[in-house]
Amino acid sequence: MATKARERLLQTAEELFYAEGIHATGIERILQESGVGRASFYRHFKSKDELVVAVITDRDARWRAWLDESVTAAAPIPRERPLAVFDALAQRFARADFRGCAFINTMAETADPGSPAFQAAAEHKRRVIAYLDRLLAEAGHAAHRDLAGKLALLIDGALVTALRERTPDAAHRARSVAATLLMD
Repeated sequence: MATKARERLLQTAEELFYAEGIHATGIERILQESGVGRASFYRHFKSKDELVVAVITDRDARWRAWLDESVTAAAPIPRERPLAVFDALAQRFARADFRGCAFINTMAETADPGSPAFQAAAEHKRRVIAYLDRLLAEAGHAAHRDLAGKLALLIDGALVTALRERTPDAAHRARSVAATLLMD
């Protein structure tokens, strides 16, 4: 059962981790910003690592729901949905608070493929590929599994490029490449 204190900790940690980085954000800062006491923190999370995993898991569910809603709204016809993913990303990249992909950032910061945080972020990427696979299958692409991996590669590249360039144009360029892939 989620408590208000737990929700404040998750929200505050997510905002700080995304804006400033996981390693740069200490527990003291999270407690101060959230207004939650140390004892309450430890009732909900055994460690900062456990908090990071909870933040990643929560963000994964919300991010994938946002993506699915955005894609479905933009492309009511299933065959148009794989490319609509890039349109949704362009909207995300245009936001003033865009700081790249929280999941890629987590994997880069933790750097240990065996760590729970890295695994939670990698699981997000696997779920996105499964989502793409479903969209491609519903759109009638016979090689949907192979194409899903290729689109995921384009998405990850667009995420990093958008962060570097500070523009949504990377999503549009990735969409163009994806359209070429889907023509085959």
